[in-house]
Amino acid sequence: MKTIRRFLLPVIVLAAAGCTTELGHRISNTPSGRSSTYVNPGTPDRIGGLGIDSQDVIGLADKMVRSMLAERRLAGGGRPRIIVDAAYFKNQSSSRIDKDMITDRLRSELMRAARGRMVFVSRHYADAVEKERGLKTRGALDGGSMRRTHRPMGADYRLGGRITELVKTAQNGRRSRYFSFVFEMVDLETSELAWSDNFQFEKEGQDDVVFN
Repeated sequence: MKTIRRFLLPVIVLAAAGCTTELGHRISNTPSGRSSTYVNPGTPDRIGGLGIDSQDVIGLADKMVRSMLAERRLAGGGRPRIIVDAAYFKNQSSSRIDKDMITDRLRSELMRAARGRMVFVSRHYADAVEKERGLKTRGALDGGSMRRTHRPMGADYRLGGRITELVKTAQNGRRSRYFSFVFEMVDLETSELAWSDNFQFEKEGQDDVVFN
């Protein structure tokens, strides 16, 4: 009996190891999820939803750039200094929206299309500019390769505006969302609105997609 046990024990151990190896091989080759695919951000995707999509951001930025370049006070040859950031661009809707994504695209597209007709003041980098200027003034750094100025650049116009929405819900659970984006350029000396335009759209369907 002892002889039989001594013979069977190595066989059982080897068999168990073989099963474990085979099972581990099967598990390791099991796909953990579907592969991702690239989509055109300028067209609707297959996920859907009633929030703001990539094509909406691209579309509104394109329209606002063309509208601002058509305004004589902004692009008429005087090279005004303007600030384009999200500091005074408010989201008053109930949707979670990254305002920086909108104003960053607007600024980059406007700067590319303006071709020197506007001067862009980077107020969102004010801390970095102040720190560098302080180091130069104290002699910790040289003056750089460009001319020194007594003060950082002031601006003539600044972007402002707001995002609002109107939501309707039917008894069957379907919803509609109307979004309104208003963009404005305010004169930083007189408070006059030098330019204003809007972008709007409405979506209808089941509001079952979460926008993170």
